[in-house]
Amino acid sequence: MRVLIKSGTIVDPSEHLELKGDLLIEDGIIREIAPEISVPGAQILDARGCIVAPGFIDLHVHLREPGREDVETIETGTHAAAAGGFTAICAMPNTQPVNDNRAVTRFILERAREVGTVRVYPIGAITQGLNGEALAEIGEMREAGIVAISDDGQPVMNAQLMRRAMEYARQLDIPVVDHCEDKHLSAGGVMNEGLWSLRLGLKGIPAAAEEVHIARDIILAELTGAHVHLAHVSTAFSIELVRQAKRRGVRVSCEVTPHHFTLTEEAVRDYDTNAKMNPPLRTERDVRAIHEALADGTIDAIATDHAPHHPDEKALEFERAPFGIVGLETAVSLAMDRLVHQGIIGWMRLVELFSTNPARIANLPGGTLRPGTVADITILDPTHPFIVRAEQFRSKGRNTPFEGWRLTGAVRATLVAGRMVYHAHFP
Repeated sequence: MRVLIKSGTIVDPSEHLELKGDLLIEDGIIREIAPEISVPGAQILDARGCIVAPGFIDLHVHLREPGREDVETIETGTHAAAAGGFTAICAMPNTQPVNDNRAVTRFILERAREVGTVRVYPIGAITQGLNGEALAEIGEMREAGIVAISDDGQPVMNAQLMRRAMEYARQLDIPVVDHCEDKHLSAGGVMNEGLWSLRLGLKGIPAAAEEVHIARDIILAELTGAHVHLAHVSTAFSIELVRQAKRRGVRVSCEVTPHHFTLTEEAVRDYDTNAKMNPPLRTERDVRAIHEALADGTIDAIATDHAPHHPDEKALEFERAPFGIVGLETAVSLAMDRLVHQGIIGWMRLVELFSTNPARIANLPGGTLRPGTVADITILDPTHPFIVRAEQFRSKGRNTPFEGWRLTGAVRATLVAGRMVYHAHFP
């Protein structure tokens, strides 16, 4: 089968390529990129006015299966990913049962092969049951197919245990992904500690709860030589710690979420549980620091931290409602609207954040349009309006703070191994 993507702006940071032209796919493989390609009988995909990029990869997704299929499944989650422009997603281990052994890893991979729309890469737990007390069967999970380890949602508070995990991960050539939160500092907190927490009478989580933990992880990464990837960084000083560590040559990378570069703690003012997340929404100063770090390269990736919850759970009082929002179907449009169209970053940097760098961080195939590689491709329409309507999500989750937002920029199509897994139905 031949597919010819015509007249798009082809953007590939891995090849330092930005070219208006055509891209030929043959039997699921990228065969040629050129200003003009003619192949009689090929299926034509008109990409005029669109950005053609290597497939986007989300490093941080909660698929909930096994165990909470009432809020998300591998099938619905991968459909949501395809609609959001992602050709691959990394599945966090906080399932029920936890992905802390070979059997659960295999189940996720087999289920993804059966019903998945995009590629699914499992991330295994650092500790058994995510309880922070004993290392999980990391070697067995690596053999079964995990691409990283993380206790995401639960920080590993024991520094000696984290050191051992990093040493093990270095031997296995996989990153350690950490949710950075000092539980003693954050205990009982439900939003950012500051003016708004005082006004609303809600217990706050100080920025220091994240920053202390990030500093520790950087020190341990420097000690062990392991690659530590810091999940959803949210404060200005966290970013400065990462910036300084990179200058010293520490193997540290980090991601930021769309909600942390678009919203501040003020979004909680009406006690909207769809604005309750961990780490919490921070201050305007923190958002500005994130924008600067996205532009200067300190931040390596944009990830969604897609966390679907049942509506009944989010309908609880603010203190009792769970943390987290869905993000797969809004992330790319938010980035186009709030980053590219605002002049904070360009298209090359956007693709680097969503594709090239995530592939590098997790040692995944993809992140390139080099001829001879698998045709995982994301096509974006930079000018098409996108209105966030939760009722139209492919995800089972509806917990979004962006309901009704009018954004400029939409996903036009998503291809996995040359096969169209999503195509937008707009003019």
